[in-house]
Amino acid sequence: MKVSEFTIAENDNWVALNKPSGLLSIPDREGKEISLKTLLKEKYGDIFTVHRLDRDTSGLIVFAKNELTHKHLSKQFEIRQTKKIYRGLAIGSLMENKGSINSPIAEHPGKNGTMIVHRNGKESVTDYEVLEDFKIYSFVQFQIYTGRTHQIRVHMKDIGHPIVCDVLYGDGKPILVSALKSKFKLSKDAEEEKPILGRLALHAFQLTFNDMDGKLVELEAPLPKDMRATLQQLAKRKKGR
Repeated sequence: MKVSEFTIAENDNWVALNKPSGLLSIPDREGKEISLKTLLKEKYGDIFTVHRLDRDTSGLIVFAKNELTHKHLSKQFEIRQTKKIYRGLAIGSLMENKGSINSPIAEHPGKNGTMIVHRNGKESVTDYEVLEDFKIYSFVQFQIYTGRTHQIRVHMKDIGHPIVCDVLYGDGKPILVSALKSKFKLSKDAEEEKPILGRLALHAFQLTFNDMDGKLVELEAPLPKDMRATLQQLAKRKKGR
């Protein structure tokens, strides 16, 4: 796995990457699994964590190359100066095309590593806009103003439309082409059908921040192949093909 394969942009101060789903942003407690930070350290030596993405979320993540940049960028995340846009597939058809979810999030008292909406939790704000309604699923854009653990996933569960293939907050079911196409035929060589999308359908799409010289940096990570292919199939289904 080469870092250069998913590097989107870099300069002397930072490096931005399009993280694949399934890869840890930073090492976990056991440190046995490979993480993006480990790969970056091998290439750059010193590397500093600015923010994180869930293991199963793909998309834009930025690491600092020196302490000064680390401080500069971390502060922007802390005081909510950065602009973070995500895109994802949610289950079902949302009542409102646009909305804001302002529900505090806390750690689940009984389930380690799981979060819940709770009145005693920390303030959490997510704006959403439906980009395309496919009835069974909706393609949604999110902007988050707070960076709570699993924020979008928890908020979407709370309004009754979990993110597709979310094993923690949804049904975890993958998307199969056979469920979208009435005339689906399995190829002769295949024993069973492989999902067109078999992982959390959430992608960090855009990130905006100020560089060390004060210039605005606007970055975008294209949607991964599996999500693009799924949207294509859903569009065909919608047209009745």
